[in-house]
Amino acid sequence: MVKRFIATMALALTVVSGFAQEKTDSTAKKSSEYEFTVIKENPVTSVKNQYRSGTCWCFSALSFIESEIMKEKGIDSLDLSEMFVVSKSYHDRGIKYVRLDGHLNFAAGSSFGDVLHVIRDYGIVPQDVMPGLNYGTEKPEHFEMDEGLKGYVDAIVKNPNRTLTTAWVNGLDGILEAYLGEIPETFEVDGVTYTPESYRDYLGINPDDYVSLTSFTHHPFYSSFVIEVCDNWRWDSSYNLPLDEFMEVMYNAIDKGYTIAWGSDVSETGFTRDGIATVPDVDKKPGAGSDQEKWVGKAEEKVSEDNAGVEEKVITQEMRQNDYDRKLTTDDHGMHIYGIAQDQEGNKFFMVKNSWGDAGKYDGIWYASDAFVRYKTMNIVVNKNAIPKDIRKKLGIK
Repeated sequence: MVKRFIATMALALTVVSGFAQEKTDSTAKKSSEYEFTVIKENPVTSVKNQYRSGTCWCFSALSFIESEIMKEKGIDSLDLSEMFVVSKSYHDRGIKYVRLDGHLNFAAGSSFGDVLHVIRDYGIVPQDVMPGLNYGTEKPEHFEMDEGLKGYVDAIVKNPNRTLTTAWVNGLDGILEAYLGEIPETFEVDGVTYTPESYRDYLGINPDDYVSLTSFTHHPFYSSFVIEVCDNWRWDSSYNLPLDEFMEVMYNAIDKGYTIAWGSDVSETGFTRDGIATVPDVDKKPGAGSDQEKWVGKAEEKVSEDNAGVEEKVITQEMRQNDYDRKLTTDDHGMHIYGIAQDQEGNKFFMVKNSWGDAGKYDGIWYASDAFVRYKTMNIVVNKNAIPKDIRKKLGIK
């Protein structure tokens, strides 16, 4: 009887041990680190750092334009001035803000379309011609400038004279020049003298080659509409596609050698500080400080979901719309998609160049899952030739 009891207990312990070992093995497999294999990678310029400035829209859009120029002209690298664009953007925004008696967003954030407007209207210059760091730091720190500009235009709106003088725009430009530097009239590159406009033309940048796309149901598909977010202060329109066709454009663009300016919501818990963006079902954790900390939190506070095997939600058109309508998806951050990779389980990820310096495990590069991009993309800008012909036809793009 005693021997039978001992044998039974031994068998039970063996079974329990087996289950425990199976669970441990399963957990170990699920928590293993990501191993990415590149499927397609298109050329990009070096990773930059926007630091303490809300200028991701400019860094990402110019990175996208740099890749476009590299593709078309066959050059190895390029570095265009973000602060030339920021200065001209604030100039235009200040004038519109005053015209509308302050009923317009006037802050650091903006949109990809803003960059294209500046290039079309004013041209572009190289980074070394206008680095935009006239305030004593080695990296962008714009909070003082942003507040000073806002205070100035608000004072102009409240003008007790009731009519505007001819001096106020010069005052606006004076603040911008003090912080970001003087807009150059001419400059030299490789012994050739250019203006900002002639340099744009030399580089072959045609803003009309690019279109903004999105995917929401509160406007008809295959039409265009102004995305209702504050940073879209120029009121640019985006073409509206069903979600599957929207994603088809993105995959086709990368496959055909194009890159993508990507506007997304990165305040999600699944967008981690270590270079991964997935859609796990966990609560958000807010951060503060630098632009990176603002969205993904400080290292010691961030809930990490950086391990492979995370279960992700199946994303639908309805989920996208629900989160947009409830302000759970906003236009937090602009980045630059330039490739596609897959993890060790065959899951597709978009390769994303960020503007937070060499942050994360991948030195400034993020890997965003298909689910995350489906769910949290606000809009993209692509070369119109990157759009499949049948979809271009539906949108009426020639």
